[in-house]
Amino acid sequence: MDREIKAYSIEELTGLVLGLGQPRFRADQLFQWLYLHGASDYEEMTNLPLALRNSLAQRHPVHETQVVDRRVAQDGTRKYLLEFADGARVEAVAIPSFADPEAGREPMQAFAQALAEETASGASGASGAKRLTLCFSTQVGCPMACTFCASGTEGLSRNLLPGEIVDQVFVAQKDFGARVGNLVAMGQGEPFLNYENTLAALRILNNPKGLNIGARHITLSTCGIISGVRRFSCEPEQFNLAVSLHSAQQEVRNRLMPKLSVEPLHLLKDALLNYVESTNRRVTLEYALIEGLNDTAAAFDSLLRFCSGLLCHVNLLPINPIAEESAAAHDEVPRFSPSPAASILRWQTELEKARVPVSLRQSRGLNIAGACGQLKSQRA
Repeated sequence: MDREIKAYSIEELTGLVLGLGQPRFRADQLFQWLYLHGASDYEEMTNLPLALRNSLAQRHPVHETQVVDRRVAQDGTRKYLLEFADGARVEAVAIPSFADPEAGREPMQAFAQALAEETASGASGASGAKRLTLCFSTQVGCPMACTFCASGTEGLSRNLLPGEIVDQVFVAQKDFGARVGNLVAMGQGEPFLNYENTLAALRILNNPKGLNIGARHITLSTCGIISGVRRFSCEPEQFNLAVSLHSAQQEVRNRLMPKLSVEPLHLLKDALLNYVESTNRRVTLEYALIEGLNDTAAAFDSLLRFCSGLLCHVNLLPINPIAEESAAAHDEVPRFSPSPAASILRWQTELEKARVPVSLRQSRGLNIAGACGQLKSQRA
């Protein structure tokens, strides 16, 4: 056996097929079986010659991704624990958007009500969903050890292959019976530490011969790997970039994300300014508000300074706490509390006054261990 077929990029698939003495169009057929139809066996690929199928099966097997656990939240969010051929497991979260029953209400009022009710209302299925977003993983575990993330307690096992990343989309689409229209690399792992495989997967997902998900509907979220930001600035596709900032105060960010102390904020901002100049696209800054830690007046002033001169959009959300059973299993994991709704709304108002584009995002799937690594930790 050489390499399993899901380890190959689009270009490598073409080279593989040509190397077997087949015409180029066979590569397109193979690609579509894998990444349009989601085939899990060469026997399904009936328009490929039998000799080619046998050769591929012997040297480049197709492994099917298994759903080990599936949770459905009251708000319609579904979380999957997935297992690959070697037993490695990751999580993916599918988030449907429904027609807004609160249409006409003030956004701040609706958000406050949603925070108060958490997940006590909403639909439990895909019926009526207007849009389906998938938050997918790029690594098995994560090496970054952010103190508010359950994945950080696990450490890194390995990188995901391009096809293993894409499989997460097929799982969600099959379960919902609907097309995934938006993708966010914000699950387990740091995408820029699996750069080649992650970009290969994004190009597979974006390819018009496959799922054809628009580049502007695909977002890569990094915790702030500066070399990755600079490299991403040179990619030709119009993929979006989000940065998990969480604090613009170096000391506080070092506490929350200790592995990033070698990626200082002033150099991160320089890289983001270069990204905006190179791509003419804005950056989303993810900011999870933690009571008494990064929601202070000084924290707000630091965020304003970081945003100054940067084409960006701030996405505020309450921290999604690590599940108690996960925290109990790891004594070093602190138990953070989300900022009160009033504080989050005040931040939104003040950012708007400062003319910084801002949005509020409610945490989804709280009653199904929705945050990164929670379900996997529970199963472990």
